[in-house]
Amino acid sequence: MDVEGNGRLRFGDYELDSRAGKLLRDGRPVKIQPQPLRVLGVLLEHPGQIVTREQLRARIWGDATFVEFDQGLNYCIRQIRLALHEEASEPVYIETLPKQGYRFITHALPAPPAVLEAPPAQRRDWKILGAAICFLILAGAGVLISIMRRPAIHELDSYTQITSFTDAAVAPALSPDGRMVAFYRSDRTFFIPGQIYAKMLPDGEPVPLTHDARLKYNLAFSPDGSRIAYTVFEKGWQTYTVPSLGGESTLLLPNAAGLTWLDRHHVLFSEINTGVHMGIVTAAEDRSEHHEVYFPKRERGMAHYSYPSPDRNWALVVEMDPEWQPCRLVALSGVSAGRRVGPSGACTSAAWSRDGTWMYFGAEVAGKQHLWRQRFPDGQPERITSGYTEENGLALDPDGRSLITSIFTKQNAVWIHDSAGDHALSTEGYADAAPLRFSADGKRLYYLLRRDSPESPSELWRADVDSGKSEVVVPGLSMREFDISKDEKDVVFSTQPAGGSSQLWLAPLDRSVPPRMISGSGDASPHFGAEGEVLFRLADGKDYFLAKMRADGSGRTKILPAPILDLFGTSPDGRFAVVGAPLPGSKTPGVGHIVAVAVDGGSVRRIASDFSLVSWSPDGKNFCIGMASATLVIPIPAGHSIPDLPASGIDPTSQAPAVPGSKIVEQVGIVPGLGSTYAYVKPTMHANLFRIPLR
Repeated sequence: MDVEGNGRLRFGDYELDSRAGKLLRDGRPVKIQPQPLRVLGVLLEHPGQIVTREQLRARIWGDATFVEFDQGLNYCIRQIRLALHEEASEPVYIETLPKQGYRFITHALPAPPAVLEAPPAQRRDWKILGAAICFLILAGAGVLISIMRRPAIHELDSYTQITSFTDAAVAPALSPDGRMVAFYRSDRTFFIPGQIYAKMLPDGEPVPLTHDARLKYNLAFSPDGSRIAYTVFEKGWQTYTVPSLGGESTLLLPNAAGLTWLDRHHVLFSEINTGVHMGIVTAAEDRSEHHEVYFPKRERGMAHYSYPSPDRNWALVVEMDPEWQPCRLVALSGVSAGRRVGPSGACTSAAWSRDGTWMYFGAEVAGKQHLWRQRFPDGQPERITSGYTEENGLALDPDGRSLITSIFTKQNAVWIHDSAGDHALSTEGYADAAPLRFSADGKRLYYLLRRDSPESPSELWRADVDSGKSEVVVPGLSMREFDISKDEKDVVFSTQPAGGSSQLWLAPLDRSVPPRMISGSGDASPHFGAEGEVLFRLADGKDYFLAKMRADGSGRTKILPAPILDLFGTSPDGRFAVVGAPLPGSKTPGVGHIVAVAVDGGSVRRIASDFSLVSWSPDGKNFCIGMASATLVIPIPAGHSIPDLPASGIDPTSQAPAVPGSKIVEQVGIVPGLGSTYAYVKPTMHANLFRIPLR
């Protein structure tokens, strides 16, 4: 398309003014950075045609290498989509063609020049008028096409508020008759320390049903509505029930999670096979008539939730490996791998319409959690909520006319505790919950931050602990996990390309050379070891292993022959790695333990008897073990890398583990600095339950 003339192109509600370097919507400026605007301009030059990544590279980046181009282009496309209010899964303007490039799919026409003086009526040029009419018709058609392609999205004024807490209500479940809703009062949506509440609809008072600090998740009413099942994480996963009108909780099934009823006597739930391998099974309430339905391919895979279809022939499965995966549809009749359904994002909840014609999903796509639906069995996913708020959980009303969800806003900030008390280090943007890394001298803290919105890249930032001054270290690159070398010259990090396997990269912090990929085969959890080695979680077949390699990606070797569950960290001297290890051959409710492994092939030492977050101070003098609602800080003897611990390790569920010289910090998820300084990510979440009409 010829973009000369006045340099302005019109598409849908938008107008690109290339000469002024502006994007307008209905005449108003749209916030977008210069480089994404240039990429949009190139795409607009070739409407309906594929513009390859190499063509964009040549036009925008020239001779740039990976750091300026590949990640930079991905960032630009995300920023364009954000400015145009579209999702990659539901493109209105820009279509992504995997391994090819991008295509602008909406009509784009030259915008008419501004009229400075109206011509006399008798001198009108009817050809110009006709052209203007054609332009308006085509532009209107473009807008209409855009509107028709968009999924039906509910507006906030159509919602009915159900709870009015000043903190948070999450994970709703409805009774079979639709007259009672149960939920958790908590700012967490998984492994919840908060209490279960119930409320009669529409105007009853919320009543707490539990009064304990055990970690919980999942809620499901029994067929008669008299009981509510929930999962307790307590040396494994156990399913309890509590009377819906109040009373004592009782154990229903051990080694059972995410339970829901199929009928009055049969249940669908998750159980551990070996280690942490969790899959979906059916059984009677006494565990007779046991039948396996689905187990994830990898031994680290964990299917936590399952939702049966109304005809009890199918189930929607929510699983981790080890991060949340897209939802899966499996048949209840036999063991099957099933297939993925819903949007390509982290699915954390699901539901069915009353007649089984629609599948509903709660999923995080491009950093935002929204609700989606898909016609059963082969429809395309449609997003049904949007906006700056997000949604958690799904409960379909029995009459099929509405659903209940938790609508929330959240923002994470990095906080520092020192001699002056607690104070926020990051006050703008969206900090990732993990990881945090202090420099060797404790004067700088590294963390991941999404600058503008949850959809922004998760960039590496560095803060001066004393002054609080922060700066981005590696701009434009979106990281999932990272570690900083002891001399602060390099960062090793993982990325997750859309629809691809995890990759490991190494980059200098001074940006003297571009990052280079050192592994692209699904490996993750990179950490620096001794002498510049990189330790990582190796993906090999259906298992994960602790492995190491040189900084250039060569010399890949397994440190342990036995599989691991995950790699949590390395000691400051690089001699030990802390990993999660399965309980070999166990079908007990226990899930695994934390061990320290000598990187040189030496001994393995038990650290904790159950999963827990662990970390070292940068000087190697203190070791932290996370517990349910606090952190245990243990001193490390001089000349040692690991503290003196009982042979069985620490029980993180204990209220006060007996370790000489240790102390309790009343804060979870801390990363120790020097002395009494530590850092943590503090979430701020406000959530309430709302009813959303379905149409």
